[in-house]
Amino acid sequence: MARAAETRRRTRIQEEKEGRILSSALDIFAQNGFAGATLDEIAAGAGMSKPNLIYYFPGKEQIYRAVLGRTLETWLEPLMALDPAGEPLAEIRGYIRRKLEMSRARPQESRLFAGEILAGAPLIRDVLEGELKDLVDEKVAVIRAWIADGKLAPHDPYHLIFALWATTQHYADFDTQVQAVLGRETDESARYAGAERFMEEVILRGLRPE
Repeated sequence: MARAAETRRRTRIQEEKEGRILSSALDIFAQNGFAGATLDEIAAGAGMSKPNLIYYFPGKEQIYRAVLGRTLETWLEPLMALDPAGEPLAEIRGYIRRKLEMSRARPQESRLFAGEILAGAPLIRDVLEGELKDLVDEKVAVIRAWIADGKLAPHDPYHLIFALWATTQHYADFDTQVQAVLGRETDESARYAGAERFMEEVILRGLRPE
C-alpha cells in the first residue's frame, strides 16, 4: 500500500514538473523560435536545474515536439466540436467564436504553430498529413452533407476551413499589427468583439442558402 501511494505521488510530481517544463518551453519557443531557445532558459523558466530538466526530456527537440503535440491537440479541439447533428450556421458560428477565444487566450500556441508551419513543418509534417488531414477530411464531409441537404450555400469546404483558420488566428499571430492599425487605445475586448461581429456578418451571410 505504501509503495503504491509512493508511486502515485511520484507520478503527480512528474506530471507537475513536466507541465512546468512545457509551459516554460512554450514561452521561450514562441519568443525565440526553436533555434534561438536554449535548455538553460527553459530550465530557468520552469524553476529547476538543467540536469533536472534533462531527467524528464533528454534534449531540446524532444521538448519542442512535446510542446507542439500539446499545442496541436488543443488547437484542434474547436474543429472536433463541430457537431454533424447541429444546425449548420450555429455550428460554424460556434467554431468562429471558439477559435477567436483561443487566439485571444492562447496567442503563444498560435504563434508557435505558425512558426513551425512557416519553417516547412519539419517536426510535425507526419501529424499534418495524418491526424490533422483525417480530422479536416471528416469535417469537410460534414459540411458537404449540409450543402447537399440545402442547409448551406455551396462552397468548397476545404477553403472555408482554411479561411476560418486564417481570419481567426490572424488576431493572435499579428496582434502587434492589429493594435498598430486600430490604435493601441482600443482594448483587447473591443478588438475581438469587432472581429467576431465582422466574421459572423460576412462569413455566415455568405454561407446562408438562398
